[in-house]
Amino acid sequence: MTKRKFAVIGHPIGHTMSPFIHTRLFELAHEEGVYSVIDVAPEELPVRIKELDELAGYNITIPNKQAIIPHLDGLDKKAALYGSVNTVKNAEQRIGYTTDPDGFLKALQAGGIPFAGRVLISGCGGVARTFVYEAALAGCDITIAVRPEDAAVRDALASEVRKKIGETKLSVCLLNEIAGDFDLLVNATPLGMFPKVDAMAVSPAVVSRCRNVFDAVYNPLETKLIQTAKSNGSVAVGGMSMLVWQAAVSHEIWDGTVYSVDDIDQLIEDSAAELKKKF
Repeated sequence: MTKRKFAVIGHPIGHTMSPFIHTRLFELAHEEGVYSVIDVAPEELPVRIKELDELAGYNITIPNKQAIIPHLDGLDKKAALYGSVNTVKNAEQRIGYTTDPDGFLKALQAGGIPFAGRVLISGCGGVARTFVYEAALAGCDITIAVRPEDAAVRDALASEVRKKIGETKLSVCLLNEIAGDFDLLVNATPLGMFPKVDAMAVSPAVVSRCRNVFDAVYNPLETKLIQTAKSNGSVAVGGMSMLVWQAAVSHEIWDGTVYSVDDIDQLIEDSAAELKKKF
């Protein structure tokens, strides 16, 4: 029996944890699947879509998350809202999904972090967009804090969210202007990522005023921000949890697979160890 084929596509795509994570997810679910890496530039998509049709499903990373959309037959509601796709299921039609939002929500839930109240989001890039949208949909009181040079991008993101979601409790400030206490701090900047592991987007004083912390950075497994939060007695979850959970959501889409928190926790640890070996 020929094993079903899956892949991640992007450009360039030399450094990815996807094959390790997805292969393990297939094993945990006792499902047959071969997972590979395919380098596809956005301008190549029109002539390579038939090649991708040979796959049972695939994941999509930068810079193809928007470029793939014209080649699909449909989008699920979240992918349509975000205008972004990171997972495709090939059946009778090519249907696009985005698993980042559910990966984030599942990471918070598994970590015991409620997604409510005052939420501080540092950064305004692509991953920040996911966090701001989901916080708005959850009815949180949102503050987006950035560096002065990112203020225009931040304001455009805030405007976009207000337009798409409707009435939203959303304010903006600079990183050095953050005031008050927060129920959740979400770091959506790359600060603290290996090898510059001593950096944090916000000061220790700000961290001390945050009941819970989520850091999108996944290398190292415990960033300085996570360590600082835990030393304060806060609940803190790192980005590897989101990375693995969003991959698990792809398998829910492809096969209807549901994973236990214990299985995913073990895979998070194993993925961190694999990342350390590779990079």
